[in-house]
Amino acid sequence: MSDQFRILGIYSLTRSTEVGVGGTAKGYEQKTYWFVRRLPDDSYEVQPINANHLPSGIKRILSKGEFLAGYAPEPGYYEKKTLPLVQSLKKKLTQGEEALCAGNLNDAEKLFCKALLLDEDNPTANMALGEVYCRRQEHKRLEAVLRRILNLDEVFKEEQRHIFNSFGISLRKEKYFAEAIRYYRRAIEFNPTDENLHFNAARAYFEAGELTLCVEHLEQALQLRPDFAEAAEFLRYLDSSSAVTDAPSATAVTDGAGPHRGE
Repeated sequence: MSDQFRILGIYSLTRSTEVGVGGTAKGYEQKTYWFVRRLPDDSYEVQPINANHLPSGIKRILSKGEFLAGYAPEPGYYEKKTLPLVQSLKKKLTQGEEALCAGNLNDAEKLFCKALLLDEDNPTANMALGEVYCRRQEHKRLEAVLRRILNLDEVFKEEQRHIFNSFGISLRKEKYFAEAIRYYRRAIEFNPTDENLHFNAARAYFEAGELTLCVEHLEQALQLRPDFAEAAEFLRYLDSSSAVTDAPSATAVTDGAGPHRGE
């Protein structure tokens, strides 16, 4: 276990609510369960527990005072209910990724669907399933997964960036240009200062024939990182007379550098 992120286990939060007015008013308590980690700065990260006892959904950061004032430990909950399912989910994701890498798309689909039965909001399972449908050119299924992905804020968090950028590159390479553009626009809303996202968005816009927006994103990438050689090279290409009629070769323009670099 990392010293930086210490798992504290499952805690409950109880809220009192009153329904009705006057003599008909009734009070009741609502109890929710949360997965808790203590962060390096002594703040606390809390994430809701779903019906399958797994952490799922949007994470919140609380100060020590906020956390201690409202949350109570649930001894044994994590070890008995959550941990076995965390391990089961991790196993399905690992096996699914192995099947995907081996090109066994049907097996990968089954494993990722099983993972989503445990946690329908899991970022890795959703994007990997999208990758399966992308490779199989199953547009309707891909569109359904993409709609779900675009509504999952957790997908676009910093810790997921190598996964979410890889999926965006796959959309573009399989010629789902409109879908790739929607995806990168959403990613940039969460990561506006990521030069690699702007670069890969520019690639998608270029291949969709939207050169003005392509140039805008390349210029954004260069504003964020003036020594971004690939973006500068791409702009030079667009300034050439052949840019409108000829697509750049794979060797002429590469995907975003650094942790986002694609094939």
